[in-house]
Amino acid sequence: MTSKIVALLTFGCLWPALGVSQQVQVPVTLQAPATGATQTASPSPAPLEGHLLADFVREALEKNPAVQSALHSVEAQRQRVPQAKALPDPSLGVSWMGNIRPFSVQTGDPSSYRGVNAMQTLPYPGKLKLRGEIASKEADAGSSDVEAVRRRVTEDVKTAYFEYWFYDKALQTTLKDKDLLTKLSQIAEARYRVGKGIQQDVLRSQVEISLLLQRMTVLQQQRETSRARLNTLLARSPEAPLPPAENIERWPLNYSLEDLYRLARQNDPGLRREEQTIERNQLAVNLAQKDSYPDLSVGFMYQQRPMLPDMYGMTFAINIPVFYKSKQREEVRQATEERLSAESSRDNRQNELNFELKQQYLAAKASDELLRLFSQGVVPQSSLALESSMSDYQVGTVDFLSVLGNFSTVLNYQIDYYRELANYQSSLARMESMVGVDLTSTRAQPGDQHPARGE
Repeated sequence: MTSKIVALLTFGCLWPALGVSQQVQVPVTLQAPATGATQTASPSPAPLEGHLLADFVREALEKNPAVQSALHSVEAQRQRVPQAKALPDPSLGVSWMGNIRPFSVQTGDPSSYRGVNAMQTLPYPGKLKLRGEIASKEADAGSSDVEAVRRRVTEDVKTAYFEYWFYDKALQTTLKDKDLLTKLSQIAEARYRVGKGIQQDVLRSQVEISLLLQRMTVLQQQRETSRARLNTLLARSPEAPLPPAENIERWPLNYSLEDLYRLARQNDPGLRREEQTIERNQLAVNLAQKDSYPDLSVGFMYQQRPMLPDMYGMTFAINIPVFYKSKQREEVRQATEERLSAESSRDNRQNELNFELKQQYLAAKASDELLRLFSQGVVPQSSLALESSMSDYQVGTVDFLSVLGNFSTVLNYQIDYYRELANYQSSLARMESMVGVDLTSTRAQPGDQHPARGE
């Protein structure tokens, strides 16, 4: 709706009060909500190109506790790699024989001595290397978790921003239409005063104004909730002020469903993590097989004897896997089952990924079709219906309830348009987190590998 409508309705309100009996035409030219294709006078930044949303995403990735927790977790896993490759700690011991007093010997007894011994275990060749590779794969899987968290936070920020934008637009639209409905109520009052209307029309218009006030209260509550959600993702206080949301536009989805499937197979961090887990478990199988081979322990000892020359000695020992059937063999079976479990988990992730992509793709396509329907058909047609009913109401050929019904229809369709635009952008943001490329820019084309913003 434009300011022209306010002037026309004001004129229509005053005309009956002057007692003029001629036919009065009150044209109501309602405009469809501006889309990316029609808004050329003052173009607004694209949703993922605008500074505000980009700044929000950047701030969330820097400050969000979930991102920071994932980063510290993977850094902790990195520190396990050198630990896994290190030799077991050597052991150092002291001993004496003779008196019970520490380090004392018996005088005149050649079997009495003081001694020091050291022992080092050397794992079978290849074991330490495998343990280091396993720890490294676990750290790589943790890196995939970090990427998954970053994408999820980016998705949450974008969807919260689109919700914040929607409730902002819904409030603005409802407030404008409340003003217009007030003008319409004044027309009904003026017609009633000159005997051309009925009191029921005046009362019904006041009821509709009250209903709009009720709707505005709910929208304000929902807008505050979306603001608190966005602040929480930015690690701010829920009551922190936010600037008004920048306008968003509808960009075409330039990727087919098959393109999205392919990109998800290449870029999804969940799939990447499952692959790394499979590789880790295969290394665990190899390590379990090597655990049946004995480790070597090497020891050195020195004995000081008071009446005899000092003695030096070496010790070599190996562990014997006598419980192979109940220990090492079962360890191999356990590692094998864990590898098979990881493979099934990868396949399940692929199936779930395909479903989620298909679901969001269909949701985006449905919202896109509804946006076209609203902007090209429903809103213009309902606007014409309201204009016609307004003209007919002026001459008494249409009752007030018909005008009111058409007015409510236009208001609902305008808000529905903004709702679908927010849904469309949210679906694209959810798909971005799975495929890892920008889906909301006109520059993004199949074959391009533009990383999604915030990654």
